[in-house]
Amino acid sequence: MHKMQDSEKKIKWQILCFMVFSTLWGFGNVTNGFVFFNGIQVIFSWILMFAFYFIPYALMVGELGSTFKNEGGGVTSWMRATTTDKIAYYAGWTYWAVHITYIASKGSGGLKAMGWMFFQNAEAYDTIPTLYIQLATLCVFLFFCWVASRGLNPLKNLAAIAGSSMFVMGILYILLMLAAPTLNPNGGYLKMDWSLTNLIPTFDKKYFTSLSILVFAVGGIEKLSPYVNKVDGNPAKNFPKAMIFAAIMVVVSAIFGTIAMGMMFDPSVINADQATFDSYAANSSYWAFQKLGEYYGVGNAILIIYALCNLIGQFAVLVVSIDAPLRMLLDDERTNQFIPRKLLKKNKYGAYINGIKLVVVLSGSIILAQILVPGAATVLRQLTKLNSVTMPLRYLWVFLAYIALRKKNDKFDREFKFMKNNGAALFFGFWCFIVTAFCCALGIISDDPFQLVLNICTPVVLLGLGVILPIIRAREDKRLN
Repeated sequence: MHKMQDSEKKIKWQILCFMVFSTLWGFGNVTNGFVFFNGIQVIFSWILMFAFYFIPYALMVGELGSTFKNEGGGVTSWMRATTTDKIAYYAGWTYWAVHITYIASKGSGGLKAMGWMFFQNAEAYDTIPTLYIQLATLCVFLFFCWVASRGLNPLKNLAAIAGSSMFVMGILYILLMLAAPTLNPNGGYLKMDWSLTNLIPTFDKKYFTSLSILVFAVGGIEKLSPYVNKVDGNPAKNFPKAMIFAAIMVVVSAIFGTIAMGMMFDPSVINADQATFDSYAANSSYWAFQKLGEYYGVGNAILIIYALCNLIGQFAVLVVSIDAPLRMLLDDERTNQFIPRKLLKKNKYGAYINGIKLVVVLSGSIILAQILVPGAATVLRQLTKLNSVTMPLRYLWVFLAYIALRKKNDKFDREFKFMKNNGAALFFGFWCFIVTAFCCALGIISDDPFQLVLNICTPVVLLGLGVILPIIRAREDKRLN
């Protein structure tokens, strides 16, 4: 009976493979890659990114998860086990801090989806003055902060459903688009240039300053680390197998998704001028589903379904992102000893009320600052780039934890090792850390002065605040003693 219960808890490696794929990948990754990397030229970059970054990253996470299988705090727990509580605090703080920009973007993304759902065009939303758009975004953001402060999460259960539906819509787009020329030969599809010279990207400033978009797209697999030792059979064999097959699935999705986009959109049109580029960065996913509906003669039906899924997904993620990272940071008794006591205050609903107020100040500042930006489409493009600079900063802690683990190689037992050779394992740890830091640093560079200021000030303020808070707490402790 006991053996039977154990086997029921195990996950087949094929199921884990799909869990990884659906968690990591979404249609937005395909459209961002296509728009920011000159159409089908992004295929070359996707293949390099998966071969030399994602697979080593995934297998390192597998080893960390296998080593600390009983730790529930993810990267914070890994840093604590391999270093000190103080360093673990900085890892936890970074994980929370990078969500500040993410939260600021979700309100804008939700309103954009709502605009497409009701008006079925880009112009209705994009021509509204930025002042009104950002004030509306602020109102949405404040409403969901209020919801979080009441201990209510009405959209939380919808997050998984919305995520799954968006995943299905992305796969459906690829399948329907690739089948479209056969079913509707006169659809007016674009012909792509498959010559080698057209497939190899131009390695210029724009290329290198956009690489953070790809790093952002493939990161975050550490969320699945608790499942390493729940894999059916031998985790040492089946976990890496699941990761490699998931990587292949993502590569296939990226390639065929890019081809499908290439049948619809001409990169030379996208890159015609900055306003057009911004419009494609903000609207290309909606235009893709709108065109798909035209090819199949169903009007805007597919577009409306996609916009509804995206609307629910954006607002559900907004609620979860306000609440979950804050609780992860403040609930941990060993890391919250570095946080001022006022931030640890809970209201009668059990919510960290002052922590939520801090989120309001920080995310609200980003939302209000963008009132100065001309055009709603530009706001979304800037937030996409800002997220690509800040969000991957949390991946750096994964690689630092792995390096620390390998430097104490004999101290920890685990069922799965990425590499037996310690020197080679350390090389990949440093390699992934350097690639992430390099892409984030280059991603800061921008010809748009406001984007440049935003890219520099946001991480400096957030990480600087993380350094100041332990000093404030130390002074508090000194006064009490």
